[in-house]
Amino acid sequence: MEISKSKSFFQDIRSRELNGFRVRKRPYFSETATEFTEIGAVAVEHNGEETPPLAVSFCKTSKNAHIYAVSDEDGYVSLFDTRWKFPSSACHRETAEKTRISEWVAHKNAIFDISWIKDDTRILTASGDQTVKVWDAEEEKCTAVLNGHTGSVKSLCPHPTNSDVLISGSRDGSFAIWDLRCNATLKSRCAEACITSTAMVKGAHLSPQAKRVRRGKAASMSITSVLFLKDEISIATAGAVDSIVKFWDTRNLKAHITRASPDPMSSFEKGGTLHGISSLSQDSNGVFLTASCMDNRIYLYDVLRVEKGPIQSFTGCRVESFYVKSAISPDANHILSGSSDGNAYIWQVNKPEMDPISLKSHEGEVTAVDWCPSDTGKVATSSDDFTVRIWNIESKFCSSTRTSSIRRRVMATTSEECRQLLMNEKQTSQTNDPDNLCSQDDDFCQTSSPNPITMPTIGTPESHKKKLMFDSDPKETYDKTPEAEMKSPSSVLNPPSSLKRRTIRDYFLVA
Repeated sequence: MEISKSKSFFQDIRSRELNGFRVRKRPYFSETATEFTEIGAVAVEHNGEETPPLAVSFCKTSKNAHIYAVSDEDGYVSLFDTRWKFPSSACHRETAEKTRISEWVAHKNAIFDISWIKDDTRILTASGDQTVKVWDAEEEKCTAVLNGHTGSVKSLCPHPTNSDVLISGSRDGSFAIWDLRCNATLKSRCAEACITSTAMVKGAHLSPQAKRVRRGKAASMSITSVLFLKDEISIATAGAVDSIVKFWDTRNLKAHITRASPDPMSSFEKGGTLHGISSLSQDSNGVFLTASCMDNRIYLYDVLRVEKGPIQSFTGCRVESFYVKSAISPDANHILSGSSDGNAYIWQVNKPEMDPISLKSHEGEVTAVDWCPSDTGKVATSSDDFTVRIWNIESKFCSSTRTSSIRRRVMATTSEECRQLLMNEKQTSQTNDPDNLCSQDDDFCQTSSPNPITMPTIGTPESHKKKLMFDSDPKETYDKTPEAEMKSPSSVLNPPSSLKRRTIRDYFLVA
């Protein structure tokens, strides 16, 4: 930016402090945002037969934000492109055929969870065949199989910064940590590398009645959701047993370090009804954690104070099965949830008392949902009506990243020396620039009036006493030589002991 020679450096700073300066605004949803527009819907079907989708995941990088993956009950993984535009009357099957990038059979059983890793070049799938697989998204080729669970793998989550590390939770009541860099111990029939877990915790969420269950009947122990927290060392797990979220330290997995629940006194201790948790989610900064509970509530926790209980709860949806999921937005401003009543709902985090935004288009239970991490306002919802629908908030309700606003600083009153310095700068510029800043800001020019405003002296009583003592000594008014200045008690280089900053320990010793 070219700066006028007539304007001095000090005047430029003064102008910015008084008039403000333009800054980029972060994209946000307006408080009046009450409508989402369906921009696309695809039917999940293979060889003419429809199948219910179970998980949906947008790509993580901005360059691939238009691509999302869908897994279903038949064990397929399908990739779709959201850039295609179709009229609302278009057939869902026809839309799926034109927007589908690829599809392949990933498991011979249902795929309950799916996630992108390694800059969207790999896909993780968790299946009812008790395995987790790693797929090359472009080659549609399995690069690793993770074996070790003895029940359906219900949930998985990659490490927030190291995509070679992930966790998975299973119906057998265990969660496991995996490292894709470990050497494969054996080869499967399809020449796939098999990797064993680096750590596994069994019975992480056992039912309190597990010891009293009669023989021949399985105790409830399923882990429904796992989450690798943003601090990179903690894990959160939830199960079908109750509404308790447990937190674990990956460096010591002998026992959970803390837990969170809607009520400090758990339900079974009160003899009440037990409600499981269907899903966990966390925002991109790791500040909040949400738990979608089977009591038809979504609980919001502060990650730094999880033991205090939820800070908010959101109602309006119906969570009648463990397939109904919820997710907090990357910026932590909104929560999106499916519902058993056929709708999806969006709440504002800072206004839980307000009615949620309803996304009404599905004809069956809305199950898995996802936020696009790099395209503000774009969400995906899947349903038992065999469709996945993409929604986007109307542009008039969402600010653009190109807009800007005026940010002003609050200035403290300048000292007399700084004021005189600025006035000197103004007088110098007046000889060169007739359109000086005083014509733009009359209030600032009033500082040169004959009766300047006298600011009160601010300080502690001790400092006032010292000031009066120094003012009463006429010797202090004389000029000092450099040698005397160095030896002066007021010298910055040699302060007296009474003015040196004390430590906290010194205050306790004095007391």
